[in-house]
Amino acid sequence: MTHKTSKYTIIVAGGKGLRMGADIPKQFLPVGGKPVLMHTISRFHAYDKDLKVILVLPKEQQAYWQELCEQYHFNEEYQLADGGASRFQSCKNGISMIPADTIGLVGIHDGVRPFVSCETIARCFDTAQTSKAVIPVLPVTDTLRFIGDSPSGRNVQRSDYKAVQTPQVFDIQLIKKAYEQEESTDFTDDASVVERLGQAVTMVEGNRENIKITTPFDLKVAEVLLIQNS
Repeated sequence: MTHKTSKYTIIVAGGKGLRMGADIPKQFLPVGGKPVLMHTISRFHAYDKDLKVILVLPKEQQAYWQELCEQYHFNEEYQLADGGASRFQSCKNGISMIPADTIGLVGIHDGVRPFVSCETIARCFDTAQTSKAVIPVLPVTDTLRFIGDSPSGRNVQRSDYKAVQTPQVFDIQLIKKAYEQEESTDFTDDASVVERLGQAVTMVEGNRENIKITTPFDLKVAEVLLIQNS
């Protein structure tokens, strides 16, 4: 028996908040009156209210998250998966929640990127219907310098590079096969895991507001973005 074509998103939220200098993990910090992670989940349901969301959280954070959901009356639907010792393991745990014979697409997204646009999500999912592996990217605007083994380094052409965002969207059977591989330090994101199988990855346009909140400065930027979007 084969399931009908399905659409999932796995939201990976395993941060400990060390760079943030806060006592609680960054995905739980409030922005615009509610935790970052709630904004992220809501953004995907704004794109498609029927999208199946799998939230990956470390076991030791799940009770606190449930308390936050009650406190903020957050009732959006999702499945909960346990976080692993690494992002690779966390993603693998999330993927394993999708039934083995499922046909369709799955996006994998950073929990601390609450401002991904519905347009970016749509571009990724729409393109993945034929391309099987899609990542959102932006042009690099800063001057880049390659260090390598040189103490002084050298400038490189920024036009040769793109800044990669999430969600990265894949054919479900493809990503399941990819995550059967042994974990490697060469895997810097989900696209790199898929590329190890020889699968080409297609780039689509991301959105500039789709920042990853990792520092106190990012939190301040996030508050401004919420004001602009309200």
